[in-house]
Amino acid sequence: MELDEFLIKAKTGTYASNGEASEQRLPDGSLELTYCEGEFSYRDRYFGFDPFSGQEIVFKEGKAIWSMNYYGRTVDKKFPAEEIYAFLQKALRQVTLVRPFRGPSIFAEGDFMYNDESSGTLENFSGAERILSNRHKVYTLKYHGGTIK
Repeated sequence: MELDEFLIKAKTGTYASNGEASEQRLPDGSLELTYCEGEFSYRDRYFGFDPFSGQEIVFKEGKAIWSMNYYGRTVDKKFPAEEIYAFLQKALRQVTLVRPFRGPSIFAEGDFMYNDESSGTLENFSGAERILSNRHKVYTLKYHGGTIK
């Protein structure tokens, strides 16, 4: 299995599908989601809820080979954070091999629209995602990362 294929399985098999239901609380106060398959393992560890900050790490045979850092928050408190994050999970389940960092370039359902803009490759990338409700920005997240040697 290639790194990009594993990332899609790990991302869709953790937060995108289960949200906070499958996380483990660690002694330092962080929350962690994990996924393992074959020679790869994935860890998504974050602090906070709204706003939140975290890091995803992929290990191959126990050695860190890829990482992504992120910081996100809702920007309009009139919208329930739980509703925004439920829509975010749906968008993140649409992750593709072309851009395996977060969700698709565009995803819409009901009043919500997810938009992600990124540059670079799996080896070195950065990007930002946002969620709009009726063309009004309600959520934003910035991320960056790449391979580790």
